[in-house]
Amino acid sequence: MKALTWHGRRDVRIDTVPDPLIKEPDDVIVRITSTGLCGSDLHLYEILGAFLDRGDILGHEPMGTVLETGPAVSALQPGDRVVVPFNVSCGTCHTCSLGLHSQCETTQVKEYGSGAALFGYTKLYGQVPGGQAELLRVPFGDTLPVKVPHGPPDDRFIYLSDVLPTAWQAVDYAAVPEGGSLVVLGLGPIGDMCTRIAAHLGVGTVIGVDLVPERLVRAAAHGVQVLDLDRHGGDLVQAVRELTDGRGPHSVIDAVGMEAHGSPAAAVAQRATALIPDALAARFMQRVGLDRLHALHLAIDLVRRGGTVSLAGVYGGMTDPLPLLTMFDKQITLRMGQANVHRWVDTILPLLTDEDPLGVDTFATHHLPLDEAPEAYAMFQEKRDGAVKVLFQP
Repeated sequence: MKALTWHGRRDVRIDTVPDPLIKEPDDVIVRITSTGLCGSDLHLYEILGAFLDRGDILGHEPMGTVLETGPAVSALQPGDRVVVPFNVSCGTCHTCSLGLHSQCETTQVKEYGSGAALFGYTKLYGQVPGGQAELLRVPFGDTLPVKVPHGPPDDRFIYLSDVLPTAWQAVDYAAVPEGGSLVVLGLGPIGDMCTRIAAHLGVGTVIGVDLVPERLVRAAAHGVQVLDLDRHGGDLVQAVRELTDGRGPHSVIDAVGMEAHGSPAAAVAQRATALIPDALAARFMQRVGLDRLHALHLAIDLVRRGGTVSLAGVYGGMTDPLPLLTMFDKQITLRMGQANVHRWVDTILPLLTDEDPLGVDTFATHHLPLDEAPEAYAMFQEKRDGAVKVLFQP
């Protein structure tokens, strides 16, 4: 089969690799019909090479049709249409029963002290082959894949794999009081969807912050008040306070996370890890950390006293200090974590109708054949051509 594989920093390629096989009785093989490009994939493209091997298959936002099932699978049969959550979760362990599928005790990557394994996402999360491929082996066939109806285009359902549950959890964790205010930092796919979900749930004031003009226009078209980070710069905190009764928002979602843009020191450090042996680079990443925490510090500055900061953006380093004195003084609540996909599926599925209240049918900005994935990664990383959400068709 064809698959998108990692070969080095900013070097991903379409390779021909062996087809996946049934290994466990409850495995299923899915023929991928659509697979997404996520902002988290750019961390692999740019930063986390120390935890990858050449030839690793990337991608964690797939859907398709079941091609083959293992002998223990009873909930699916060949031909069924499924979305594959990015968490590799068993659905039956203690943490899964609590709705914490991203902490699945069956697939925790104990070597690195990590939570549940993830599709297509480094040794830190199990080095499980990903879904930017023609075929995908999916374990826990009775409990992991999400069966969806035939008929509507893939765009209707594919965001159940990551975007929708990640954004829904971020808004839920933000705990905006009735009629309250929310700022979303970063209007990429997750941040954009956070603003839509917040508006759908009746949040009184939704403000989106970014520095990419196309993203600001896109969010504004859905009724979000937008602020250009470049234009407001150091006055952003004051601009937000003017929109929120002078106190700042009740809640802030950081949908940026680990990104080198705007931080030359972090960018240099991230590039430096590509120049040292993998084992040393991995220790450097784990112990020293290369995160750019500007967005998180900004969230802490913006939120009103007694407010909540919700982290949806992924951070990867270990030692960047948090302003704990400020957080304590402002009495801030901080919530975070990988999305527990299955925790939110039953809530979100009823919204994926022809009425399309969240705008999923037109959410993607680009539909491309998988063969064009290498160029799409570069386009998305450089924020070219209005790229917000890219879907590949193998």
